[in-house]
Amino acid sequence: MTHSNSSWSLLYPSFFLIGIPGLEESQHWIALPLCVLYLFALVGNITILFIIWTDPWLHQPMYIFLAMLSGIDLVLASSTAPKMLAVLLVDAHEIGYTVCLIQMFFIHAFSSMESGVLVAMALDRYVAICHPLHHSTILHPWVTGRIGMAVVLRGLVLLLPFPILLGRLTFCQATVIGHAYCEHMAVVKLACSETTVNRAYGLVVALLVVGLDVLAIGFSYALILQAVVKVPGVEARLKAFSTCGSHICVILVFYVPGMFSFLTHRFGHHVPHHVHVLLATLYLLVPPALNPVVYGVKTAQIRQRVLRVFYIKE
Repeated sequence: MTHSNSSWSLLYPSFFLIGIPGLEESQHWIALPLCVLYLFALVGNITILFIIWTDPWLHQPMYIFLAMLSGIDLVLASSTAPKMLAVLLVDAHEIGYTVCLIQMFFIHAFSSMESGVLVAMALDRYVAICHPLHHSTILHPWVTGRIGMAVVLRGLVLLLPFPILLGRLTFCQATVIGHAYCEHMAVVKLACSETTVNRAYGLVVALLVVGLDVLAIGFSYALILQAVVKVPGVEARLKAFSTCGSHICVILVFYVPGMFSFLTHRFGHHVPHHVHVLLATLYLLVPPALNPVVYGVKTAQIRQRVLRVFYIKE
């Protein structure tokens, strides 16, 4: 790793990831549950993708969006966990400048894509409950494909300026990142040049992606709730709304820790730094590990096919 009194850029490509500041002595133990979460994420999401890919009956909008969610979760977890575990377990703290920017882009771009997929799934639930007779007409394969493409392109286009803007910065003596991975604001704070544009763009993207997506999901569920209330009979209402149970669980798992991590990073100056790093780390591993479990347990079609794969009678 290169330390210097002068500024450096691509000529001295090295950052030093601390891991979890303040908990260096116990990082090896912390890595064990993180490793378990990563293995759960790999096995669970690969299983979901395999089941949806091999079963033509599941080639419907809901399951196509679920397959997208699993693919995104695989990339999100795999872009973070291997290097993070290397830092915590074998003290492989050094990370190249370019590798750091690539990791940062993947983390933020695919987090944006995951948020977009949750909006698409909310749209699917709205159409299924409020316009059940026209579901296949409204969300036919061409429309579903265009929605998926829009989600991916939005993540790529909005987040591509992150590494480009960081490439304009110069870094002085402080090349030590107080984090377990290359988080955008953690890297920006190391720069000794003006970072107003980077900070402003990061805030705008976060508010645009999360703000608009949460509003869209909230609006969809307001319409769903309005439609469900009009359904005669308590049992029929519960059955109609139960189809949204998995999606609501995934939304909470994704947005609640993400919003808390974002707010504490920017405004929670009294929150211990190791708490913030742990929250940010769990935010990238818990949703990918839990999402397949949630859909596997609460979605009968997925559960039955998982049990069939492992030859278990339900």
